[in-house]
Amino acid sequence: MKRIAFIDYIRVIACFLVMLVHSSENFYGADASGMAGNFSMLANESNRFWVAFYDGTIARTCVPLFIIISSFLLVPMKEGQTMHAFYRRRFTKILPPFILFLLLYTFVPVLMGIYTMDDAMKDLKMLPFNFPSMAGHLWFMYPLISLYLIIPIVSPWLQRATAKEERTFIYIFAFSTLIPWLHRFVSQELWGECFWNNFTMLWYCSGYLGYLVLAHYIRYHIHWQRSKRLRIGAICFLVGALFTGWSFWIKGIPGQMIETPMLEWSWEFCTPNVLLATFGAFLMFTGIEQETAPRFITGVARLSFGMYLMHIFFLAPIATYFVNGNAADPLLPVWLCIPTIAILTFLCCMITTKLISFIPGSKYIIG
Repeated sequence: MKRIAFIDYIRVIACFLVMLVHSSENFYGADASGMAGNFSMLANESNRFWVAFYDGTIARTCVPLFIIISSFLLVPMKEGQTMHAFYRRRFTKILPPFILFLLLYTFVPVLMGIYTMDDAMKDLKMLPFNFPSMAGHLWFMYPLISLYLIIPIVSPWLQRATAKEERTFIYIFAFSTLIPWLHRFVSQELWGECFWNNFTMLWYCSGYLGYLVLAHYIRYHIHWQRSKRLRIGAICFLVGALFTGWSFWIKGIPGQMIETPMLEWSWEFCTPNVLLATFGAFLMFTGIEQETAPRFITGVARLSFGMYLMHIFFLAPIATYFVNGNAADPLLPVWLCIPTIAILTFLCCMITTKLISFIPGSKYIIG
């Protein structure tokens, strides 16, 4: 597949943004794990502002950007490609590294003295059903696998759908992004939800499938001039991103314990503000009209999957060093500490994946 320059730029930047998100979590988690758990607490106004800025305003689009670029490249399937051929190609690429890192995150914490062998065995028993305790970031692999499973189903429709028909679906999807807000502020049971039915009226038109259709629509039906894409993209990104940052800031009163879902009430990736910011960011990236990206960007883009898989191994000790057990007074000012943790993590992952790439069969380790 011919590489697309702006897609390589997105891969690199979105990969860094994932690390920026997880670096920020060290400054509002209510425990010393380095990750936001069920409860959160901000130590002071500085943490409140900079977490909202980095994690919410700047980095919250990272996951949907990855979804969009995968869909942008893979949908619709190649002419004549069968479902089983598509599955074989995609899953042989992502499953071996995914399974390897599931096992690494199960047992390496024992060697690091973080978990006991009993803890590891509990995680091991659950691996057929979910990610291990230290690998919360691997949640992303499950919706990604789900999208790969559905692509052969939706591809025939996308090949023959008109722009108007795709817009209709996108409008329904956009409306469905209100569901996280409605769940929190109106009712936990919406449009048919109840303890015996999880499948709401909008179930099949919601979730990351909406980003998949949006990616196809952008590629095949948006033919705006570069200046228009940049202008509209910037407006959409700023409005969505500023709301995302504000939504955290307004709830995060320093010194008060709060349930993390309420603090992050508008941080889910399928909310109106994140959708708007992601659409805007992607439009702006399409303004990169280089034929090929610089060699460095292309090289890091090729390594990005492995970097994502391993980054918690580096981020956890780096964050521990800089936070130094006191999120209110880390080794560096918070505004500098968060990006420093992310940059050092990014560099460590980049160097490690590059070294691994020289090993024969490295695709089964880092993709």
